[in-house]
Amino acid sequence: MTWNVLIPLIVLLPLVGAGMNALFGRALKGSWPGIVGTFFSFLSFGFGVFAFLNYRPMERAVPEIVPFFRWLEVGGFNVEVAYQLDQLSLFMVLIVTGIGSLIHLYSIGYMKGNPGIARFFSYLNLFLFSMLHLVLAENLVVLFFGWEGVGLCSYLLIGFDTHKETAANAGIKAFLTNRVADLAMVIAIALTYWYSGSVSFTQIASVLPEMKGFLHVLPVVTGCYFIGAMGKSAQFPFHIWLPDAMAGPTPVSALIHAATMVTAGIFLIARLNFLFVLTPQVGIWIVAIGTFTAFFAATIGIFQNDIKKVLAYSTVSQLGYMFVAMGTGAYVAGLFHLLTHAFFKALLFLGSGSVIHSLHDEQDLRRMGGLKSQMKITWFTFLLGTLAISGIPPFSGFFSKDLILEKAYFYSPLFFGLGVVTALLTTFYMFRLTFLAFTGTSRVSPDVHPHESPWTITVPLIVLALGAAFSGFLLVPDSLGGIDLLERYFKPVFSIGEEYSRRLLRSGHSTVHHLTPSAELTLALLSLGAVGVGFALSWNFYVKKKEIPPAEKDYAGWRRLVVGKYYIDEIFSGWIVQPILFFSEFFSSVVEKQFLDKILVNTGRISSGISVLLRRLQTGTIVDYAFMIVLGTILILSLFLWRGL
Repeated sequence: MTWNVLIPLIVLLPLVGAGMNALFGRALKGSWPGIVGTFFSFLSFGFGVFAFLNYRPMERAVPEIVPFFRWLEVGGFNVEVAYQLDQLSLFMVLIVTGIGSLIHLYSIGYMKGNPGIARFFSYLNLFLFSMLHLVLAENLVVLFFGWEGVGLCSYLLIGFDTHKETAANAGIKAFLTNRVADLAMVIAIALTYWYSGSVSFTQIASVLPEMKGFLHVLPVVTGCYFIGAMGKSAQFPFHIWLPDAMAGPTPVSALIHAATMVTAGIFLIARLNFLFVLTPQVGIWIVAIGTFTAFFAATIGIFQNDIKKVLAYSTVSQLGYMFVAMGTGAYVAGLFHLLTHAFFKALLFLGSGSVIHSLHDEQDLRRMGGLKSQMKITWFTFLLGTLAISGIPPFSGFFSKDLILEKAYFYSPLFFGLGVVTALLTTFYMFRLTFLAFTGTSRVSPDVHPHESPWTITVPLIVLALGAAFSGFLLVPDSLGGIDLLERYFKPVFSIGEEYSRRLLRSGHSTVHHLTPSAELTLALLSLGAVGVGFALSWNFYVKKKEIPPAEKDYAGWRRLVVGKYYIDEIFSGWIVQPILFFSEFFSSVVEKQFLDKILVNTGRISSGISVLLRRLQTGTIVDYAFMIVLGTILILSLFLWRGL
């Protein structure tokens, strides 16, 4: 099978599944819409694995460009729908289709009996299609098509329960927030084409050294790309849409937070690494905003009582870690954490969904407890996910998080210190969640009888737990044995950017720094110590003292500020939304109705009055017309005579 057939097939198979459910879903009974959608997602994953093996990524150094069809032709502006096959795109394809397929399988059991199951799986398949189109894109325009596609699908899936006002509002909020950030993305694409004459990644990279004028404006361009990435990957202040996205069904949350939407921003920076390495001044902002977002979101997570909201703020925080890596130029570290996070965050969301499903849609941690005896598979896999995200060795999060903290240390001890404190907070709120949900005395409503979920839910949990446990061994520091598999895998993708950094910035050294094994071990021990403190605090409050968190309205002082999410939504509402609504109402009720409408209405009345007068002159009688002709002639002659005199 040639690349020209194989790669479009990977992208289009989920689209076929979406189309089948959209057209024939109502005719399919029971779980068949889910089976159809899951079949096409797994089929895409199978072809993705086949492409990965045939590409031989450890041996190839040049990307494979796969043309599909010519799309746009306007003057000298030509865009072809083409796909770029390299180590980065294959890495993302396996994450998107692999974890996405497990979420599809999980959804069969979770959405069983839902009357909108066909619509749900149609949207879910469309989400995979859009994300695959994005990560395989050969140029910026094709990428932007997928970029907007995932934005549309997130809107459709977050607001899937159309009868719920909260879901509808959350979908609109996600859509509008991303449109603001996407404006910067459009500006960046336009500037890139203006200076390079191309939107193709390989062509832009090849002509970059000759574009002297472009290098001067490059900080603006990469800054705009970064703003676009902030929107998709929910970095402060664009983070506000992601926690509200929990209004959608739990599988949607898992798909958005682990395999699709939020990873798009990280992917964009990695794909355009040859531009970002030339703008270290933008890199500092990326590190600063990423560090702040990680810490900021982690503080909010410590007082949340909604099981999904805790995980939502955890995602915002972990994405902050990834941006820290991207800002320091440690792209492999960022992608490494993207991989491990995809496993353990999908696991945690699906595990929370298993709990919610068993408790008949209960999400409040204060109404849980003691579930580990009734839901042993869910409990054990969720515990593995908690250990991984907390960074406890030898689980995956330990290796990826500590690698990012090591890179942050080179920028500033401040960034490293905030990252370590964030790790402490992460451990605290994740074990708080785990202890409140699964241990202690049951606080479940008496009319609810918890039980383990069906195999369609537990099998994905087991597979994801294996990934969360062992994916960290793809990149191990020298102090712990030294495995550089992922570094060698990604070397062809980032080698061009490294070369440009040395040549154009005349830095004379690589942007990727390495510590001695003893220094690595010291930093790791500091991080591990913070994790230990976080675990001890959580154990003390929620196991030893068996505390139950109060309702959010019962908090006071600084806790009230944190529980209120620092009132960021209220600030946006008061300073941006309300003024816009005020001026909109003013223009609607005053300018439009009392000014413009009156002008238009009176103009119409004048025209109507003139027409009434003219209609009276049109009698249809020959004698009247003859009289008017004679009268007109007399008037004209009188005018000439008067002028003559």
